[in-house]
Order: sequence, then C-alpha cells, then structure tokens
Amino acid sequence: MTVKAILESKGHDVFTLGPNEKLSEAIRMLAEHRIGALVITNGDRKIVGILSERDIVKVVAKEGAAALDIAVRSAMTPKVKICNENHTVNEVMEIMTRGRFRHLPVEKAGLLDGIVSIGDVVKRRIEDVEREAEEIRAYIATA
Repeated sequence: MTVKAILESKGHDVFTLGPNEKLSEAIRMLAEHRIGALVITNGDRKIVGILSERDIVKVVAKEGAAALDIAVRSAMTPKVKICNENHTVNEVMEIMTRGRFRHLPVEKAGLLDGIVSIGDVVKRRIEDVEREAEEIRAYIATA
C-alpha cells in the first residue's frame, strides 16, 4: 500500500498558510478545521515549513499571549520531512516514528500534493491486516 492509494481515498486537499501570516490566524484555522498541522507555503504550493500544535505550544510557553501576533515563520518548523506518492505505508510510518511527528506533506514535482497523518497511516495498516486475515481464513476454509 502506498501514499498514492491513501490520497486517492482521502483526497489531496491540504490546509495551508503563508509564512507572514500571524500565529493567531494559524490557531484559528487549526481550531476551525479540527486539524493538527498546517503546511506553510509561499503561494505557489512550494513547501517552506510546517506548523503543528506542538510548535505553537513551544512559542506560547516562551512568549505568552504576545505569541499570537508573531509571524508564522517564527514558529514553524522550516526543515520539513516530506514523502511522495510512491512511499509505502511502512516507509511513512518509519519516517513519522523516527522524526516523532504526526503529519507528513506529500510532494510531487517539487510542489505540495497532499498530506498524510498518522491516523491515515494507521487506518490503512489496519485495513491491510484485516484483509490479510480474511484471505488466510478463506484459504484455510477451502483447504
């Protein structure tokens, strides 16, 4: 199972924000859309960073309420790990586990093409295991 299959199922939509927007706008978007991260792009879907709830907590802990007025670029993670549609579910799980994050942007031809979350990956992995178990049961029943 690949990232391409996950995106075909869930879609390629990604919530993005520009690096010069205020952190308060990012927080509003996260809350409104009930998501855990925004991909930060420079307008042409070129990935320049990612902003997670964890990034926001770090800045608010340091700056207090004043953090709401700072630019997203000051809070985002600029070195973004990415994947492409050919990565397998197991490869994506390894990248997320090693990096200790839950969202992985998908890039195609140098531009943002989607995002996969740990929830997407776990759901797909459970579906694979259930399908394999059913195939084994069917094989045993016909043996």
